[in-house]
Amino acid sequence: MNFVYILKCSDNTLYTGWTNNLIKRLNAHNSGKGAKYTHSRIPVELIYFEILETPIEAQKREFYIKKHLTRAQKIDLIEKAENGYKCLNNNVLTAQEPIPLKYFITKNIKAN
Repeated sequence: MNFVYILKCSDNTLYTGWTNNLIKRLNAHNSGKGAKYTHSRIPVELIYFEILETPIEAQKREFYIKKHLTRAQKIDLIEKAENGYKCLNNNVLTAQEPIPLKYFITKNIKAN
């Protein structure tokens, strides 16, 4: 499983990235080791992610979001959550537990 994610940084900017381990990557960003862009803008908050099958798909999607979407379009993507998950509560994400679906909103998946 691979993820494309959008973080909200402490200065209210948005950062887009991809990973195959969302929790580990979020923890890396918040420890200042995630990316040059985010290390001076911590804490960061996971506000959106999409799940993709392959690393290539995730890299292509990340590139598209970074290079072709304006900030307003990214916010619209997050709010609509048509292709992914809008995060409701960032505080539940830890390295020891899986991502509980009840903390995300999506148009495509319904809770059982």
